[in-house]
Amino acid sequence: MQALTAKELEYIADSLSNEDLLIKQNALLGSLAMNPQLRQAGMAELQTHQQHYQTLMQALQQHQHMAPTQPQ
Repeated sequence: MQALTAKELEYIADSLSNEDLLIKQNALLGSLAMNPQLRQAGMAELQTHQQHYQTLMQALQQHQHMAPTQPQ
C-alpha cells in the first residue's frame, strides 16, 4: 500500500467535512419533518452518509502508519 499524497489527504478531509454536513442536514430533516415519507427519506440518507464518513475515516486510519512523524 502506498502512502497517500497531500492532495489525496486534502480531498479526504474535504469529503469528511461534506459528509458531516450532510449527516447534520439529514438528521435535522429526519427529526423535524412532519411528512412521514420525508422523515424516512432523511433517516435513510443519514445512514448512507454515516457509512460514507466511516469509510473515509477507515481509509485514513489504514494509511496513518505511513504518515511522516515530522512535518516536511
